[in-house]
Amino acid sequence: MLRVTKLTDYATVVLTVLAARPADVLSASELAERAGLEVPTVSKLLKPLAQAGLVEGFRGARGGYRLARPASAISLVEIVEAMEGPLAMTECSLDHGECGISGHCGVRGNWRRINDVVHAALRDVSLAQMLGDGPVPAPSPQPSGRRIDARLANA
Repeated sequence: MLRVTKLTDYATVVLTVLAARPADVLSASELAERAGLEVPTVSKLLKPLAQAGLVEGFRGARGGYRLARPASAISLVEIVEAMEGPLAMTECSLDHGECGISGHCGVRGNWRRINDVVHAALRDVSLAQMLGDGPVPAPSPQPSGRRIDARLANA
């Protein structure tokens, strides 16, 4: 089964807390309380999210975090890649991916096509939509080749 890690799931939850209060600067402890997570977990999430430019941090007595840009401008693929690195269904799905059988592998092209569909599906869902604020996106045009239907469940 393919699934994102718990930390990526938790990062999405923390970001939705920030998205619900875009004008507020929230501390890690406030974020943890509102997200139902432990403070050390939230602190661990905020570093890669800040490095990816998804949140901005403020120091001082009234310091904390807020979204670096509107929730509608942050896609799920950005969150996944901030937490897990480049999206790749298999090692050879990466542009620079290499494996011992790549010279005579007959499935690499199909894995790359599947990877492109998953990437597009995650790119087409914004953080705002995870809050229920945005419309369900129209599917992106499919890369050349056969169409592979991929759907995200609405909560």
